[in-house]
Amino acid sequence: MIRLTPAGGWPRTPLHPRPPRRAAHDSCIFVAGVRYALNLSRGKRVSPDRPFTLVLSGGGLKGLAHIGVLRALEEHGLVPSLVVGSSIGSLIGAAWASGVPLRQMEERARAVRRRDIFQVAHTDVAFRRLQAPALYRREPLEFLVRSLVGDVTFRDLHRRLLVNTVDLHSGIQVLWGLPGLLDTKVADAVVASCALPGIFPPRVINGRSYVDGAVVENLPVRLAASLGSGPILAVNVAATSVVRSSDETVGFAATYTRGLEIAMQTQIEGQLREWEGPPLILVQPRVEHISMFAFDRNEELLAAGYRAASQTLASLGGQLNTVPRGMHPTRRLRVTVDDSRCVGCGACVVQAPTVFRLDARGKAEVHAPVQTWSPIEGAYVLNCPTYAISVRPEAEDSAA
Repeated sequence: MIRLTPAGGWPRTPLHPRPPRRAAHDSCIFVAGVRYALNLSRGKRVSPDRPFTLVLSGGGLKGLAHIGVLRALEEHGLVPSLVVGSSIGSLIGAAWASGVPLRQMEERARAVRRRDIFQVAHTDVAFRRLQAPALYRREPLEFLVRSLVGDVTFRDLHRRLLVNTVDLHSGIQVLWGLPGLLDTKVADAVVASCALPGIFPPRVINGRSYVDGAVVENLPVRLAASLGSGPILAVNVAATSVVRSSDETVGFAATYTRGLEIAMQTQIEGQLREWEGPPLILVQPRVEHISMFAFDRNEELLAAGYRAASQTLASLGGQLNTVPRGMHPTRRLRVTVDDSRCVGCGACVVQAPTVFRLDARGKAEVHAPVQTWSPIEGAYVLNCPTYAISVRPEAEDSAA
């Protein structure tokens, strides 16, 4: 997306010391996307023979599944030419780009506990009340990030990394690691990318306040398409297709994070629905039943990421450079409606008019039962209020 010059002109900030002379790209670097890709290719960087971009979403502690994905990629001999991360995806991506061995990342993931990240900001909450910058202190998060990535700048990295954040004041998306932003400390950018508004305080960099890039784009595949080379392997750990119990939505933190889960999943589905970029392989580890901040499922999260990536790569023959355009992997399914459950609300017809219609009794019927789904299709199954819609695998050679 291109942003036109706002009324009153562009602000002079540490990031933008002079107003740009032409329209500005969302990433805040005022050159064309082609120039981004060219500049990212310069300098001392690891350049894989089969380039592809790895995009890692946010999703709270569920992002530990990203480590399992990296393990599966390593076993298949696949090395990303660029990693783009949001929130915990930026932390995992930064650790990898900084050269932290996967075994060490796995050990740290198994050992991390709630107190290592979340410590209530008692003083701020007690004395500043609604003026408090966040519910939790920033220091534990900063210590964790710096213990993983050290004190390096983006220019020091031997692997290409972009960290997704948002300028809290302007609302502009900022990708740290682009040309012109290489001298920023990687740890500062990652802390900003993990700063969920209200949960952690914004991170100030060069006099500006930055927060989690998931506010704008939790799975930044759109920018990855213009900045990287080859296909995109995107890992989404923000899926939330499981109904939460009442016990899991009690209190401010639980209610807030549940709202984030719903918002992030809806955002991702919306941006991918009409994908027209390079080949996009979407990996979605089965972690939707786990809360964003559950600290008792770490091993399960690592295994889920590894399993999902391994299965996806196996379905593609272990190769990414031969994948055609479009979103992958696809599934051929047969859609059915349980007539005894259907109440004729019409929700499915509104959401998928090419699949459903109402019959003479006012109940839903399927007029196109065999469907080929991309990884994000089929939301109407979960959105049926009476759970009357179901799907089952369909043989490739069967008739509709």
